[in-house]
Amino acid sequence: MKSVVDQLAMYSCYHRDGRNVMTHMVGIPLIVIALLALLSRPQWVFAGFYVTPAIALVAAGVIYYLMLDLALGVLMAAILALTLWLGHSVAALSTPTWLSLGIGLFIVGWVFQFIGHGYEGRKPAFVDDIMGLVIGPLFVVAEVLFFLGLRKSLYKKVEGKVAILLPNMPPTSSKN
Repeated sequence: MKSVVDQLAMYSCYHRDGRNVMTHMVGIPLIVIALLALLSRPQWVFAGFYVTPAIALVAAGVIYYLMLDLALGVLMAAILALTLWLGHSVAALSTPTWLSLGIGLFIVGWVFQFIGHGYEGRKPAFVDDIMGLVIGPLFVVAEVLFFLGLRKSLYKKVEGKVAILLPNMPPTSSKN
């Protein structure tokens, strides 16, 4: 398994333009909320508890994030628990409202993503490594922490790894 430094550094190589990072700060949360809302409708009873695909997805994600980095994993667990609650709240709405919000947020989120990559001039990370879809939410949280001056050691390690990886990345297209 790749380390948190390796995962964040590779993802960061696809996100060097500040405008791209900012669009991801909006797009990725919208996509996560949409997915959890859409996956909160189907419910099964298991051992006396209601279980949804959204709960299973969050549980798997949290386990992975905890394996990568305990502190980031705990923070991601808290954020994803709130997002799961929001997704369940949306899923409790009428079917047309639930579908409209879920699909609408999903589409708008991806529009933000692709606008950002237009600024970047580079394809999304998940095109080369499907794990980019899992690392995206962690990247957003890590970038906020780095912006706030937190996790400086991790930031330095990630940027050091980016400096090694970036020269070997395909060149970006002409920037806007």
